[in-house]
Amino acid sequence: MTDLVRPVLTPPEGQKKVLLHSCCAPCSGEVMEAMTASGIDYTIFFYNPNIHPKEEYLLRKEENVRFAREHDVPFVDADYDTANWFKRAKGLEWVPERGERCTMCFDMRFERTALYAHENGFPVITSSLGISRWKDMNQINGSGERAAGHYPDLTYWTFNWRKGGGAARMIEISKRERFYQQEYCGCVYSLRDSNAHRVSQGREEIRIGELFYGAE
Repeated sequence: MTDLVRPVLTPPEGQKKVLLHSCCAPCSGEVMEAMTASGIDYTIFFYNPNIHPKEEYLLRKEENVRFAREHDVPFVDADYDTANWFKRAKGLEWVPERGERCTMCFDMRFERTALYAHENGFPVITSSLGISRWKDMNQINGSGERAAGHYPDLTYWTFNWRKGGGAARMIEISKRERFYQQEYCGCVYSLRDSNAHRVSQGREEIRIGELFYGAE
């Protein structure tokens, strides 16, 4: 990666100030380095009340905080209002991943991101969520555009962070930084379903806090 020549990225309407919703350090690492290389003034907004249990939430957040400090990037630590998330998820407990529950989750996180951006002078928001191949880009972009649409001064940047080798660099950066490697999307229902699948394959259930990228 030392010889990598990155293209210069330009946010919508030529803006240079972006609020980046980050879900975790592994997903945001490549997005952060790409925006830094393009001279974009960005701030990380960490709002992920879906992540369960709290031990997992803190692991993901602290890894993100560490990487932001290494890059001198401002980090906004938003409220972990899990009660609100569970209230909105009621009735969606058994919806498969990428379904209506995930749309609700993206909507909730982006609504808070958009509000913060509006109140603090950010003309553009985007998210690291879309870099994961496990996510539906159209679903994520739809939620982002809906959230930004509440404010006439705000745009959601639908850039595909996977393209141009972004997804591969995400893994390279994660290994280089030895980030904590989460093994499920984040919510209690994805943990439940991931464990059920693992057990059906004769594997152990997920052990929180034990797996790191690049570990021997």
